[in-house]
Amino acid sequence: MHKKVAGRGWAFWWLWAAGVYNIVWGAAVVLFPALLFDLAGMEQPRYPQLWQCIGMIVGVYGIGYIAAARDHRRHWPIVLVGLLGKIFGPIGFAQAVIAGDLPITFGITILTNDLVWWVPFTLMLRDAWRSHHKGEA
Repeated sequence: MHKKVAGRGWAFWWLWAAGVYNIVWGAAVVLFPALLFDLAGMEQPRYPQLWQCIGMIVGVYGIGYIAAARDHRRHWPIVLVGLLGKIFGPIGFAQAVIAGDLPITFGITILTNDLVWWVPFTLMLRDAWRSHHKGEA
């Protein structure tokens, strides 16, 4: 199947990386809610607590990814929910850009928050599905 590194499969490392990334990104948004708006040259949000709440949600996803890293086949629902968020987030962003509500520069985070994870999360779900249908799960 897939090559393992030091007793851990490829999915473990991807989920571990996603978990750490989400926890760090979420914490940064909670602690520094103005940072991304400043970098994008945008007006500060009127209610930064809402943005901080998004950061908290992202960080909580990170905890889920780390938990799922031990067995992505068994914890496939966490991977699925994560992938759905990583698909719907860019769709919502694209709609906001088209409507003129957000500048395209704000979307730089789409690359690292969402797009980079599409292929590995999809492959993990495919692997879990195949494993389940072969009776391995």
